[in-house]
Amino acid sequence: MRTVTVAERRARLARRHLLSPAHRAGDVLACTDGLVCLHATDVATTYLSLWARVGGVAVADIDKAMYADRTLVKHLCMRRTLFVLRREQFGVVQAAASDRVAAVEWRRLARDVEKAGLYADGTAWLEAAAEAALAGLDALGEASAAELRAAVPLLEGSMEYAVDKPYGGRISLGPRVLNCLSAAGEVVRATNRGPWHVSRPAWARTSTWLGAAPEAVPEREARAELVRRWLHAFGPATLADLKWWLGSTVTAARAALADVGAVEVSIEGAGPGYLLPDDLAGEPAAEPWAALLPALDPTTMGWQERAWYLGGHKAQIFDSTGNGGMTAWWDGRIVGGWNQHPSGEVYLQLLEDPGPAARAALDAEAARLTGWLDGVLLAPRFPSPLSRSA
Repeated sequence: MRTVTVAERRARLARRHLLSPAHRAGDVLACTDGLVCLHATDVATTYLSLWARVGGVAVADIDKAMYADRTLVKHLCMRRTLFVLRREQFGVVQAAASDRVAAVEWRRLARDVEKAGLYADGTAWLEAAAEAALAGLDALGEASAAELRAAVPLLEGSMEYAVDKPYGGRISLGPRVLNCLSAAGEVVRATNRGPWHVSRPAWARTSTWLGAAPEAVPEREARAELVRRWLHAFGPATLADLKWWLGSTVTAARAALADVGAVEVSIEGAGPGYLLPDDLAGEPAAEPWAALLPALDPTTMGWQERAWYLGGHKAQIFDSTGNGGMTAWWDGRIVGGWNQHPSGEVYLQLLEDPGPAARAALDAEAARLTGWLDGVLLAPRFPSPLSRSA
């Protein structure tokens, strides 16, 4: 059985994750494809993940792909997380992951409104509210949640949600209905009405925004295709990594691995894992590289077992609910984070001394990012303990 070392896994990041200057992507579509999809829960993440990997990319290039050409689309999918993906992959991701999320979200919202005493039959209300929301979007074309709520009385109202959780509180019903419809593939986040780093989405019917309904794909076929693409970018990976990333079951993950003909390998420090059958050759070493990645970047969030690139920095980089913050990388591992002064200047928050060459390269990346942001001050939705300590 082939053994994949930690050094080789880190070398793969340089190429497969497009992080080494010698291996950056040529455009935003190639970058998104290479990583399968980009996180978008925090709207700035998508832009900064592309900045780190696409040479010379500008905000206007990303805006054009998402809002003018619509070659990239936001979708609620794996692990009930918002991602940006190629529009051609929408149907694949829908069948492989989003349908499962939609079923869970639908049941949960119906139960919650009944528990809150708002409606005796939560399912009947949700079916009517969803139908009315779609009709409202048909009439309005694009609408914010507030605009749609004003046009659709069934979306009015609020309730207490997860009061014993840090993220709990009073929540409006309208956005939760839209999330159910989003996971079901019926609606998408369309134009962002705020600046690029602030999320103020309008909503639209998916078929309206993309010009046609995404092609339906059989679930098993879709899951195999998604896993094949993910293993190419993130392999080698363990069964636990795959199950976590998909937000699925062990049974479904095992079936997908079998369907793509995945080959079992030994991963140094992690035990058994998998690679695609045409991806068993060793990965040559890459030149040392530096990268500054945003919160929730797909590399930081790509695996469940992270010790091989995170080391002992979990408590500083990840919050209590598992969201990874802004990170500074040197040669395939996290060595700290980064932040901004009130002036907008990016500065490093190193958790270890990576050496003078690494520090110089990271300082250069900080200067490059400062110039690209051009005075924009970011407010990460999920700041890490390290960020909050500044």
